[in-house]
Amino acid sequence: MDKLRFGYALTGSFCTFRESFKQIENLINSGADVYPIMSFNSSKTDTRFGKADDFIKKATELTGHNVIRTLTDAEPIGPKKMFDLLIVSPCTGNTLAKLAYGIYDTPVTLAVKSHLRNQRPVLIGVSTNDALSSSGKNIGTLLNYKNYYFIPMKQDDPEKKPFSVVCDFDKTYEAALLALNGKQIEPIIH
Repeated sequence: MDKLRFGYALTGSFCTFRESFKQIENLINSGADVYPIMSFNSSKTDTRFGKADDFIKKATELTGHNVIRTLTDAEPIGPKKMFDLLIVSPCTGNTLAKLAYGIYDTPVTLAVKSHLRNQRPVLIGVSTNDALSSSGKNIGTLLNYKNYYFIPMKQDDPEKKPFSVVCDFDKTYEAALLALNGKQIEPIIH
C-alpha cells in the first residue's frame, strides 16, 4: 500500500498548537506523509503561545515540506490530488463559518475547496469558544455535507467557558482512518 498523504491545516486557535504538532508527529510516526498548511493568521501572528516564524519552522522541519500558506500554494491541492485526507485542526469558529458558507479566502479554506473537488474526505478538529452558541449552526451544517468528518469534541471548561468546545486531539489518527473509509467516528460529542 502506498504511504498515506495527509494535509494538516492549522487555523488561529493558538492555544492548541502544541496538541496539533503532537498529532502531526503521531501521523508521521504512523507512516503518513504530512503536508502542513497554515491560515493567514496562524502563519503571521505572534501570540503568548509562540511566534509565527517558529511555528512555520517547526512544521517544515517536522514534516519535511514547506508550509502551504498562500492562496497560490493552496490552489493546486485538488488538481494535483495531493492528499488522501485533509485535516483542519484546530479549526476555529471563523473557519467553520467560512466552510459552511462556501467562503474560500484563506489558504486553509481554499485547500479544503480544492481537496473536495476530488470527493476526498476532510476531517475537522473543532477548537472555538463559541461552538455551543453562534458556531453551533456551522458545525451542524458541515455535519450534513458530504465528505466532512469530525474528530470527537467536548467542552473544555464548562464552568468558565460554557460555550467552548475543543476536539479530542488524541482521537485524530483513529478518526482519520475512519474518514478515509467514509465513516464518522462515534461518539462525536463526549
